[in-house]
Amino acid sequence: MALDHFVSQVHLKNFYAPDLGERMYAMRKTDLKRFTCDAYSQCRIEDGSTNNYLEEPRAIEEFLRDVEPRYNVAIANARRGRLEREDVFAISGFAAYVQSCSPGGMRIHAGPMQSTLEFTAAMLDDMGLLPPVPPELGADTLTDLLRSKSVVVNIDPKYPQSIGINTILKSTSMWGNSVWDLIINEDPDNPFFTSEYPIAIEGSSRPGIINRLVPLAPDLALRIWPDLRQRGRVDLDFAALRTRKVRSTRQDVLHINRSIVQSAESTVYFSRDLPWIPGFVEKNRAFRIGSESAQIPQGEQQMIISSLKIEKVEGQR
Repeated sequence: MALDHFVSQVHLKNFYAPDLGERMYAMRKTDLKRFTCDAYSQCRIEDGSTNNYLEEPRAIEEFLRDVEPRYNVAIANARRGRLEREDVFAISGFAAYVQSCSPGGMRIHAGPMQSTLEFTAAMLDDMGLLPPVPPELGADTLTDLLRSKSVVVNIDPKYPQSIGINTILKSTSMWGNSVWDLIINEDPDNPFFTSEYPIAIEGSSRPGIINRLVPLAPDLALRIWPDLRQRGRVDLDFAALRTRKVRSTRQDVLHINRSIVQSAESTVYFSRDLPWIPGFVEKNRAFRIGSESAQIPQGEQQMIISSLKIEKVEGQR
């Protein structure tokens, strides 16, 4: 079996601690355990990139051959604010890969599928198109069973992953044809973190639009203002990309790091063992990215709209 990294080692190595050599600091959100580690030992699972829903189960590996070798050059050029087409592809492709293939991404994107199936079951119930519920289940309808959690819809996480892999060039194109803020952090005492799901989210001034925050290095982060007009298109020349360099304030860094910790699945990585970091992680650990769905009437039909949000994790303080 292949041992696949769902967050590229080239990304994690940018967060190595100068005082540790080829290692970085880490802290788990679940139990607040602190440890040091290298990139090879983290963010990897057996056959994580293998997807048997696809005709070519290892197809994503071919995509990564055009992303990972260029990644460090792309980061260096991003610092200078002089991105080439290959740089944009490497950074956008990295974000699209994490979003599609990481355990966090698969969990997040299974949520809207689950809601769609539950809404569909309720509509079929209302239309009388489902068979009666067996009396021994103690409910009148499947809708009742779903509401009481007696019946649960389970989504194979590999299914949303397969969709993400099939559409990864569209995702790469959309991220790379949006507005990018290249955020420069010049405060070594407040470095940017990363995590095993380094595609944090934040609200924006545009209703219904969620920005992405991607830490690239302790001194560099990317804010993507998605241009939804690019959805479904594939333009890998990135003709619509607009970039601007932004010098971060202390509040900017705290906001971005808060979003990174809250969006992380379980583990946060950082390049300096600073005294304020454990308390900061503890304060923001009880959250992760989730989704919410709603039915919107469209004439005689119903449209299901899903969006991402930061939600509190049950059982966490």
